[in-house]
Amino acid sequence: LRLIRESPRSSARVATFAAASRHLRRRSHRWNQPQRVGVSAFYSPRMSAPTAAARPAATVVLLRDAPAPGPGGATVQVFLQRRVTGMAFAGGMTVFPGGSVDTGDRLDPDLWRGPEPEWWARRFGCTPADAARLVIAAVRETFEECGVLLAGSGRISVDPRARDDLLARRRTLGDVLHAAGLPLRADLLAPWARWVTPEAEPRRYDTAFFVAAVPPGQEADARTTEAVEANWWHPADALACAHRGELLLMPPTQHTLEAIAEHADVAAVRAAVHTRLVQVHRPVLHRDGRRVVVTVPG
Repeated sequence: LRLIRESPRSSARVATFAAASRHLRRRSHRWNQPQRVGVSAFYSPRMSAPTAAARPAATVVLLRDAPAPGPGGATVQVFLQRRVTGMAFAGGMTVFPGGSVDTGDRLDPDLWRGPEPEWWARRFGCTPADAARLVIAAVRETFEECGVLLAGSGRISVDPRARDDLLARRRTLGDVLHAAGLPLRADLLAPWARWVTPEAEPRRYDTAFFVAAVPPGQEADARTTEAVEANWWHPADALACAHRGELLLMPPTQHTLEAIAEHADVAAVRAAVHTRLVQVHRPVLHRDGRRVVVTVPG
């Protein structure tokens, strides 16, 4: 499988994710799930199947400045999770926290702080109602998957059972915030990109990517059933490990890591958001001989 990024200003740039030779057995990557292949086995997406609808989803690129500089002197780090191999979507992949928009992702307007849904709608190219649900889902998923709650200010306190209740859908994020007297902090998030899963895939998502710095006094953890490990990474280190085959990255994750790696610290990433256009990436799967190629226009 190869990833090609098309640029109007330059020739296509190619990154090889997997290959097979007569002497080596390597991983072949589906868009969402790795599989072991032999010399003559190649991934074949169901390109003739009916197109599945893309479900709205949110992903949060959590940021922090590391105590010590990384490659090139950069301090910015991202929080990455390696998902459980047997999961239906992105099993075995290393990803940012995130997930689908839930029916309970609604909020009392009095609990909202920061840019209004109309502002987010202009950035992500959707309706204000859909934008509000994306922001709420981003905050909920971040809390569920790594314990960081983008709400309130200073040292915050919530019911210790709140996280498990959210996961079990016994309570909504709105219920949790109302009980704790905390407003959702939309101003702690910033828009980054949108990625839409290729039409040939049976599970498809239209995912809004956000960036957010971990609030002071909070720590991201690995207490989630969806991941086998979670760590802070310098983007350049994660990309190097992926190049050596030690991490499996989906194209949106790789693309985002490359973009974040261009910045030295969290402040630089946040500053870049002010002039950054939120692009909608719609990768396309097609064949190149026996290989499957992911083309990312733009």
